[in-house]
Amino acid sequence: MLEIDFAAASFAVLAVWRVTHLVVAEDGPWYVFQRLRRAAAAIGLERLVSCFYCASVWIAIGFAPLVASGWRALLIVIPALSGGAIACERLMSRDDAAAIWFEEKEERP
Repeated sequence: MLEIDFAAASFAVLAVWRVTHLVVAEDGPWYVFQRLRRAAAAIGLERLVSCFYCASVWIAIGFAPLVASGWRALLIVIPALSGGAIACERLMSRDDAAAIWFEEKEERP
């Protein structure tokens, strides 16, 4: 059976959201995150630090071991933390969302 502390997971979701938002959408102190995004773009990793969806997965990997132990729990917690962070982003963002999905409408003849 998987044991995951709900309070720790809730705080971890907020932490993943905060760190992801910091990396993707903010300049940070002394423009640290702006420089990080430029450096990542220079080596071909621009999507990693410019896409909220992508970055939240990688950041969730760092937080997941703090919430869950065992590989089965980690397989559940990583996408859960990422999904929670994405949900927070969608709830808290206005028109300038860092993560947006557009679907093209199919034209009918």
